[in-house]
Amino acid sequence: MKTIQINAAQFFELLKLKDTPMWEIFAQMIDGEEKEIIFLDDEDKILFNYILPQNLEKLKEDQEKFSTEYAEKLAGVN
Repeated sequence: MKTIQINAAQFFELLKLKDTPMWEIFAQMIDGEEKEIIFLDDEDKILFNYILPQNLEKLKEDQEKFSTEYAEKLAGVN
C-alpha cells in the first residue's frame, strides 16, 4: 500500500481556493490500488489518516463518515 502525507491546513486551503471538493481529488487518485493518506498538522504530527479505497462506490460510502471524523478532530484542536 502506498502512503501519501499531506499537510492538512495547506490541502484544505488549496481546495477552498480552487473551489474543488476533497472527494473529487480523491476520486481522481483511485487507480485500483489502496493508498493511505496521512493528514499532518503544521508540526508534522498526525491528525488522522484515511485509506483511499480501490473503487468509487466505497469512496462515496466513506465520504459521510470521514467528514464527521474530520469535524470532530477540528473541534478537539480548538
